[in-house]
Amino acid sequence: MPVNRTPRVLVVEDEPGIADFLVRGLSAEGFRVSSVSTGGAALEAARKESFDLAVLDLMLPDLDGLDVCRALRQTSDLSVIMLTARDLVGDKVKGLAAGADDYLAKPFAFEELVARVRSVLRRRPEWSDSVIEVGDLEVDTVRRGVSRAGRALDLTVREFDLLCLLAQHAGRPLRHEVIFERVWGQDSDAGLDVVKVYVNYLRQKLNAPGEQDLIESVRGFGYVLKKRR
Repeated sequence: MPVNRTPRVLVVEDEPGIADFLVRGLSAEGFRVSSVSTGGAALEAARKESFDLAVLDLMLPDLDGLDVCRALRQTSDLSVIMLTARDLVGDKVKGLAAGADDYLAKPFAFEELVARVRSVLRRRPEWSDSVIEVGDLEVDTVRRGVSRAGRALDLTVREFDLLCLLAQHAGRPLRHEVIFERVWGQDSDAGLDVVKVYVNYLRQKLNAPGEQDLIESVRGFGYVLKKRR
């Protein structure tokens, strides 16, 4: 089962407009995104932090994107989608030979990039079993989609992270403090009461009229996502 975290994406792009567009777009899709503008900064970032995937521009100001890809392959197990302004078969072959998992030519439709990011992530062992099923509830941890009884639900990023945590521990009560730490983080300025607030948000979206409440309060302890329908 996937770990309870959001996929981390490193954008390596030296054109500020494109980089900002990618960071904003991928963040809106629910990914945790960091951005650097040089190959050297990309290698340093990958050494310091654990990323699941890099969106890597082929043309960088300091290092060739192919060399960056090869270096990333030697020091990290992150997946790589290479971006380039050149849509030539030879360039694609070179990119894949350097270790890229996929290749996308500029200009591209953002929807296609997102689809490729999710497709590549599903090849990774920790994300391959991406759908959690709890009764009539389905939570897709890669697509970040949720449905109940076939009804698609529109959740915010925080609501999804909370539901994902509860779903991955379905049937097991989780303490307020554990939920807060996993979803908001120890450094968050929000208080523990935020957990109750977001559980109520989830209940409003999960439960259609006549449907059973899936989230049960455990008095003085926390919450549990019930396994039974």
